[in-house]
Amino acid sequence: MCIQFADLLNRALNKLSFPARAVMGAAIYYDTKGNEIFRWKHAWVRLGDEVVDGNVDSISENPLVPSSVRVAPYWGPIQGMPSDRRLQEHRSESIPPDEDVEQLWWPDLSKIVDESVAS
Repeated sequence: MCIQFADLLNRALNKLSFPARAVMGAAIYYDTKGNEIFRWKHAWVRLGDEVVDGNVDSISENPLVPSSVRVAPYWGPIQGMPSDRRLQEHRSESIPPDEDVEQLWWPDLSKIVDESVAS
């Protein structure tokens, strides 16, 4: 879901003329003592010096993720990233195409964005 979330948010922000870009990479999670507890392939959105790591509230639903990983969504300066995670961008990797995003969710979201701008 993080890839689809990042793709949709990126599309919506760009439609609203924000210079966003969806990013693929690795998310590395840490405990309160700074020890790494989990890492995986992840997607997020960048807007200049800001990062939107917004779909992590559903991470507990994934059976591969240890229950010790408890992170909240974050939108803010990259320098202010919470100490419970680190995001490593893989610049050579891009968001893969997704049929649900393309054919189902983006058309609906695009209309909602258009309507919100018009009102």
